[in-house]
Amino acid sequence: MVTSRPDGATLGDVPRFPPPPRPGLARDRIAIELRNAIVHGRLQPGERLVEDRIMEWLDATRGATREAFRQLEHEGLVISYPHRGAVVVGVTEDEVHSVLIPIRLVLEEVAFKLALEQATTEDLAELASYLWIMEQAASAGDLDAIVQADVDFHEAVLHIAPQFHTIHIWRSIAPRIRAYFYRHFHERDLDSVVAEHRDLLEALRRGDERLLVETRHRHIVVPRQPPEPVSTKPEAPQPVEGSTA
Repeated sequence: MVTSRPDGATLGDVPRFPPPPRPGLARDRIAIELRNAIVHGRLQPGERLVEDRIMEWLDATRGATREAFRQLEHEGLVISYPHRGAVVVGVTEDEVHSVLIPIRLVLEEVAFKLALEQATTEDLAELASYLWIMEQAASAGDLDAIVQADVDFHEAVLHIAPQFHTIHIWRSIAPRIRAYFYRHFHERDLDSVVAEHRDLLEALRRGDERLLVETRHRHIVVPRQPPEPVSTKPEAPQPVEGSTA
């Protein structure tokens, strides 16, 4: 359904953010498997993706595997080196706090301000539907579902008053945002994630700009995670089946 805006724009003016591609094409199926392995930490930063092993693991052709690698490189999840192949990049704490969070603060300041002015009843209902999914996911302890609903919630806010520049920037960082959501939510009470989105939605419903600014900042600026302790014992490498050298 196309919903009119006060300024005459419609949801149809800017395409909705596409969900992760359905595994119809071989390239998409491979990209989904590798993306999930990276986001969930089964593939670690610095690990090399060996074409032959990926092909065997996922019963894929070389052409489709290379296309999937290019897709993940476009998303910033892997990087290709001459004579070395594709290597997992990962998302560091420094990147989260020095790059991703500052970009989100700027983008969502614009998006939420416009949403406060232009959100329709249908827009608020859509946000409420994602909040309901988060509530159910938190009750079930379903981390994957709550991460997806969180991303969907913020993408929906961006589309309330579509701005091409904000959407373009968001698309370029969305895969890495998803990765850091997943990692940080491991350390958080999922009910608190739900509560923050409930507060954001309530501020939009009430048209309360001050509450919205305070809630948005508290929600986006997550605390820095402590570094993982360095083990004093050498450990044997634990390669992901079919995906590392």
